Amino acid sequence: MARPREPVDLIAEKGRKHLTIAEYVERKNAEITAPADKVKPPDFLLKKEKEKFDELAKQLVDLKIMTNLDCDVLARYIKAESEYIKVTKQLQKIKFTPDKKSMVPADVQISEQYAQYNYLSKIQNRLMKACNENAKELGLTISSRCKLVIPKEKEEKPANKFMKHAQ
Repeated sequence: MARPREPVDLIAEKGRKHLTIAEYVERKNAEITAPADKVKPPDFLLKKEKEKFDELAKQLVDLKIMTNLDCDVLARYIKAESEYIKVTKQLQKIKFTPDKKSMVPADVQISEQYAQYNYLSKIQNRLMKACNENAKELGLTISSRCKLVIPKEKEEKPANKFMKHAQ
């Protein structure tokens, strides 16, 4: 399986591959970059979701991770997260105790509550997976963000320990 192609600037920063100037320019010109000037929340998001979109989008654009092409991915992440929160709240409301005022037997009530709990927990699990997949694409998880980091240039150490005082 082939490795994903890295940006030429990242290769240069790592210093692992020595490219000629012509190779560097050729690869740099072949890279596709999208602008980040029209990052707007899609219409299907609710008001609170749009606010969250704007907040996260600003941070991702500042990090130069997000472009105009990533708006739908971020919107799907926010939508899945808000639905996940709704389902989690519904799960928390389920109490495995029978209602004494009801005419339905207690064991039937509890089995219905378990069935509802299982149904909602499956939905919650699917939404959590959707959140995680979209978060990884955007660099919102710790492990995916570590893959996006460009190594910083190392400062050269003085050849002699006394040379640092000579400057």
